Amino acid sequence: MKIFGIIGWSGAGKTTLLIKLIPEFVSRGLRVSTIKHTHHHFDIDKPGKDSYRHREAGATEVLVASSKRWALMHELGDQGEPDMDRLISHMSPADLLLVEGFKHHPHPKLEVHRPINGKPLIYTKDSTVEAVASDVALESVDLPVLNLADVSAIADFIIGKNALHPRKDHP
Repeated sequence: MKIFGIIGWSGAGKTTLLIKLIPEFVSRGLRVSTIKHTHHHFDIDKPGKDSYRHREAGATEVLVASSKRWALMHELGDQGEPDMDRLISHMSPADLLLVEGFKHHPHPKLEVHRPINGKPLIYTKDSTVEAVASDVALESVDLPVLNLADVSAIADFIIGKNALHPRKDHP
């Protein structure tokens, strides 16, 4: 499975880009999965639901399944945040795993940068960044600079860097 990351400061548009890239890759016959890192406490479950009650009762893992999807929730307790390699080991095979965040893991990345946010470019301190996508021209960047609005060109770049090919069973 090929892994490619999308990194950038908060408010740069990482999620917006990802939700545009995913259907672009799918339309080209690629199976895509994602991992998103968050610094915030989050919960996908709802108080009062049976699965929530299972977790509150002390279950380490709760798997919820239906005819449309399944989700596995794993309580970490005091184990600390798992590293990305461990998380990847839980993923089913796909052609491309897009990672939002996890900027310190050594996978190849695209930096989403908006100068209006007033934040420095990350690539200058991260040799795994292979290109920058921005909403403005960036003259002093010594990597490929992609137009943030040109999702097709960004997809072409990621496909090329990962030597991806559409599935043969795709129309």
